[in-house]
Amino acid sequence: MAQRNDDHLRDGWIEPNPLLSDVKVLGAVPAMVLRYALDEEQRLLAVLRCNRLIDVFTGTVCYSLQNHLRTFLRGIGKVDTGEIYLGINMMGRQFVFPVQARSEEDGIGTLQVERDLAVCAAKFPGLVCRPVAAQFMEGNLIALFECEMAGGEVFVREEKHYRIVTDENLMGEEVASDRSARMEA
Repeated sequence: MAQRNDDHLRDGWIEPNPLLSDVKVLGAVPAMVLRYALDEEQRLLAVLRCNRLIDVFTGTVCYSLQNHLRTFLRGIGKVDTGEIYLGINMMGRQFVFPVQARSEEDGIGTLQVERDLAVCAAKFPGLVCRPVAAQFMEGNLIALFECEMAGGEVFVREEKHYRIVTDENLMGEEVASDRSARMEA
């Protein structure tokens, strides 16, 4: 079971750990998409989708099923989920990933994670639900969180940070280091 990290889960809000290192990812979002994104949430969802960050983060091949899912659940009411991904791992296990996306200024609430879990239980009962929250931190730095529920509380199971970079931002020694690591493997 995940350990509660009280420094980054406060009063129902999930906060990025500023001490985590970041993974550089070569940006693959068409400039036109970035230019015409109507708000920060949609821009972040496009960055996640085009760069396949949900696949990278979860280690699962994922497919976007629907974005901005609005539904009604008995006992809860209206629920909004940023995007729903379906995924399959190397062993053939199938998953559903509800994704919440927030700008740097907006917070990620644990209540939304609870609601995403309820949506998945109602709409995708045969799939393992792995809720993901994403937040812009600064510039092109994105925090991704995989959450879980245990004992009636939301926990952060895993957190990683990804920095979206251009080809010019990758330093020569980083590329050479990547090449030598692959040759050694």
